Parts: sequence; C-alpha cells; structure tokens
Amino acid sequence: MGFEMIGPVLVLALGCIGSAIGCGIAGMASHGVMSRVDENHGKFIGMSVLPSSQAIYAFVLMLLMKNAIIAKTLTPINGIAIGASVGVAIMLSSIYQGMCAATGIQASAKQPSVYGKCFTALGIVESFSLFAFVFALMLI
Repeated sequence: MGFEMIGPVLVLALGCIGSAIGCGIAGMASHGVMSRVDENHGKFIGMSVLPSSQAIYAFVLMLLMKNAIIAKTLTPINGIAIGASVGVAIMLSSIYQGMCAATGIQASAKQPSVYGKCFTALGIVESFSLFAFVFALMLI
C-alpha cells in the first residue's frame, strides 16, 4: 500500500478538525452564557454540540471511499480530490455552524423565545455539509 488512503484520511481529518473547532466556538459561548444564566443550561450545551454531526458525514465518507479504493472503483487520485474538496467543505461548514450556534446561544440567553428559531440558521449551515456529502456519494 502506498498513498491509496490519503483521500479517505483527508476527508475524515478535515471533517473532525472542523467539528472540533465548531464545537469549541459554540462551547465557549455556552460556558459564558451559563455563567450569567441560572437555569436551562442543557439547551445551551445541546446547541453547542451541533457541529459534531459533520464528523459523522466525514466518517461515513471515509469508510465508503476506503472500500471503493480497495474495490478499485475509485482511483486514489480521485479519492484525494474528493477527500480534499469535500473535507474542506465539511470543515468550513462545521466552523461556521459553530459560530452560528455561538450567536444563537447568546441570543437565546438574552431572549429565550428565539431559541427554537435559531435552529433554522443552524440547519441552513448544516445543509451545505449535506450537499457536499451527497455530491461525494454520487462521485464515489
């Protein structure tokens, strides 16, 4: 084995890096808000973990790409191209979802009635990871 698994490793690494950064950004916001708000801390923590879902997409893609490369239905160079491009898309989506979650956490601490509405923007940002995931599935 040479460089066959670079693509699968790239998509997983970039997806996990993005999820970690996104969760870190949102987690810091939830900690700040929990120090000022006396109750309902669970909802802030719940919103702060949303960027972790992109790591799941990256993990599934890593497995599918690895199997496709072993089966010789995906060339290693195409795997690298898919892994790098989709990995970057998932990573950026995770980071921006973390930023969006951070502002949602801050907004809902100030005005609790907007909590559910904040998930709309989080879902829109998540959809870009889903688009990248589906496009990668079509290419694999």
